[in-house]
Amino acid sequence: MTAAAETTPPSYSDAPSTHWLSTRPRLVVASAFMLFLELALIRWTGSNIVHLSYFTNFVLLGSFLGIGLGFLRVGRTTRQPYYSPITLAILVLVILFFPVTVDRQTEGVLYWTSLSTSGPPPWLILPVIFAAAAIVLMGPAELVGRCFPELDRLEAYRYDLLGSLAGIALFTGLSFLSAPPVVWGTIAGAAYLVLLWPRTALGRVALAVPSLVVVGALAVETLTAGALWSPYYKVTYNRLDYGGVPVMDIQVNGIPHQQAVPAANRLEWERQYALPYERAAAQKLDDVLIVGAGSGTDVAIALSKGAGHVDAVEIDPKLRELGGTYHPDRPYSDPRVTTVVTDGRAFLERTSGKYDLILFALPDSLTLVSGASSLRLESYLFTRQAMEAARDHLKPGGTFSMYNYYRESWLVDRLASTMQAAFGHKPCVDIVSESGQQAVITAGLSPQTQSCGAEWAGATADTPPPTGDDRPFLYLKDRTVPQIYLITLGLILIVSLFAVRVVAGPYRRMRPYADLFLLGVAFLLLETKSVTGFALLFGTTWVVNAIVFAGVLVAVLAAVEVTRRFRTPPLPVMYGVLLGGLVLAWLVPNSWLLGLPLPLRAVVAVVVAFLPIFAANVVFAKRFADSGDGTTAFGANLLGAMVGGCLEYLALVIGYQALLIVAGLLYLGAFLLLPRSARAVRA
Repeated sequence: MTAAAETTPPSYSDAPSTHWLSTRPRLVVASAFMLFLELALIRWTGSNIVHLSYFTNFVLLGSFLGIGLGFLRVGRTTRQPYYSPITLAILVLVILFFPVTVDRQTEGVLYWTSLSTSGPPPWLILPVIFAAAAIVLMGPAELVGRCFPELDRLEAYRYDLLGSLAGIALFTGLSFLSAPPVVWGTIAGAAYLVLLWPRTALGRVALAVPSLVVVGALAVETLTAGALWSPYYKVTYNRLDYGGVPVMDIQVNGIPHQQAVPAANRLEWERQYALPYERAAAQKLDDVLIVGAGSGTDVAIALSKGAGHVDAVEIDPKLRELGGTYHPDRPYSDPRVTTVVTDGRAFLERTSGKYDLILFALPDSLTLVSGASSLRLESYLFTRQAMEAARDHLKPGGTFSMYNYYRESWLVDRLASTMQAAFGHKPCVDIVSESGQQAVITAGLSPQTQSCGAEWAGATADTPPPTGDDRPFLYLKDRTVPQIYLITLGLILIVSLFAVRVVAGPYRRMRPYADLFLLGVAFLLLETKSVTGFALLFGTTWVVNAIVFAGVLVAVLAAVEVTRRFRTPPLPVMYGVLLGGLVLAWLVPNSWLLGLPLPLRAVVAVVVAFLPIFAANVVFAKRFADSGDGTTAFGANLLGAMVGGCLEYLALVIGYQALLIVAGLLYLGAFLLLPRSARAVRA
C-alpha cells in the first residue's frame, strides 16, 4: 500500500480550495517564511538580549520545538494560527521595553570581560523568549503542515525545501544590504497577510493590529537607535571629545566593544599597545599583519611605528566602514594599508604573504557562529594550529603577538603555553594590569628574535592544556559542559515534553515514528559538524555560514529528487552507505584538508561532508514516503532535531569530530527501530 492510500487528507475551515494561492505556491511561501522568520528571530533577539549573543541556539531550539508542534497540531484544529503574529508582536514589545546586557562573570561560561546586568534577569527573560519563539514558529509550521496531506509525501517535502532555500536567500540578501529589522518586520507582516488571508472582520483585526505593532516598533528602534546592522551585530556608535581628544565609542549588541582613538593617545593611555613593538628584537616593520583591525586604532599605531605596509584583516564590514569614515587618524586612507574583510584564520590559511610582525589585536567577537552551540567567530584563531599557521607566515626574525583583557590568569597561561607549543620556546608574557588580567603575549621565531622584559614562569598544574581545532573552546577551563548549560537544556527538554503532550496528544501517536525521531537527532549533529568544519576550512564569516546551510538544503533536495525519480537501493543498503560516509568523514582530518590548494580543498570537503548528508536524507525520504501519517512523522523528525540541538553541547567534552560517532550510534538505533516491512531488502 502506498503512503497516499493510507491516509485521507483532513479538511480545514480555511480550506485550500478557498485560498487564493494553490497548494504548491502556498507551501513554498509558507516554508520560506518559516525559515526567514527563524533566522530573523535569532538575529534580532541576540542584538537586544545580550545573553543570546552567547546562546544563539537557545532561540533555535525554541524554533525547532515550535515547528515540530506546528506539524503535530495539523488535523487537531480548524482554526487559523493567528496566535503567531500576536505572540510576535508581544515578543517585540517585551524585548524593546526590557533590553538586557549580560553579567559575564558567571562561572564556567565561555567568554570573558565583565559588564553589569540591566533589564530582567536571565531566569525570567530567557524562558519568555524560548516559549515565544516556539509559539511564533508554530504558526508558519502549521500552515506548512496543512499543505502536506494535499500532496504526495516527497513532492510536499520537495516544495518545503525549495521554500527553505528561498528563505535563506532572502535573509542572506538582506544581510548583504545591511537591511534594518523594520524591513524584516515588514516582510513578516506581508507573509502573514498572504498566508492567513483573513475573510472575517475579526480575522483582519487579529492580523492587522499585531503586524502594525511589529512594523511600527521596529521602525521606532531603527530611527532612534541610530544603529548600523552588520551581518553579525547591531552596531551603535558615539563621537565624543575626551579633553580635546576625538574618540569614537562603538557598541555591538549593547556591549562596549572598541574605541577609535588617535594612535598617539592610545599609546599614552595603555601600554599594551606599544609592547609588541618593544618585544620584537629585530625592530623591522616592512610588512605587518593585523588580525582584528576593527575601526583602525591598531593599524594607526603600526603606521606610527614605521610600518612599510599593513594588511588589516577585519571580519565585520561595518566596523571597517566606521573606521574608514570616522577614525581621527584616517589609517584606512593611507596607501600603505590594504584591508581584507574576512575571518583571520581563513586569511592565514590562504595568504602567501610573509610578515615581520603578526598581531592579533583584541579579536573578541562577542558572538557565536549561527547554528553552532559554542563556536565563536574567533574560536579558530587561538588554537595551536592557528598559531603554527601564524608562525609559518613570519619572515626570518619576525614576531607574533596578541593582547587583550583576559580576566583569568589561567587563560593567559593557556595562551602562553599554546604559543610555546607552536613556536617551540617560551614566549614573552607581560601582565600590564592585574585587574582584568590585561596582558601581552609575544613570541619570535626563535628566542633570539624576542626581547622579553621578564621570562614567563611557565604553565602550572592549574593551567589547562592548549586548545586544538577539534575542541577550540579557549574560554572553557575544564573538559565539561558548564552547569548553566546543563540546567538550561534540562528545563528545555522538560518543557518540550509537556508542550508536545498538550499540543499533540498522547505520545503513542508518534511511537511508530521513533526511528524518524532519531534520524532528526542524528542529522542535527551531522549538520553541526558540517557548519563547524566549513568554518575552519573556509572561515567563520556569515557568507560561508549561509552557503553551508544552503548547501545542506541542496543536498537534502537532491536526495529527495533522486528518491522520487529513480529506483534507489533498499533502506538497509542506504544505511550501509550512510555509515560508510560517516567513516570516511572520520578518517579525513581537517588538518589534511587545510593543506590542500583552495579549489581542491573545496571539492574534497564538499564530497566528504555531503556524502553522509545525502545518504541520510535518502534514508529519510524513503521512510517518510511510506509513513502512514505524514505530518506526525515529519513533526517527530523535527522534534528529534531539537534534541540534537541539545546534544551539540557534547562537543564541549568530546570535540566536534567525535560527534560523528554519536551520530553513527543514533543512525544505528534508527535502523534497529525500523518497522519490519521497511527493513525488508526490497527496492
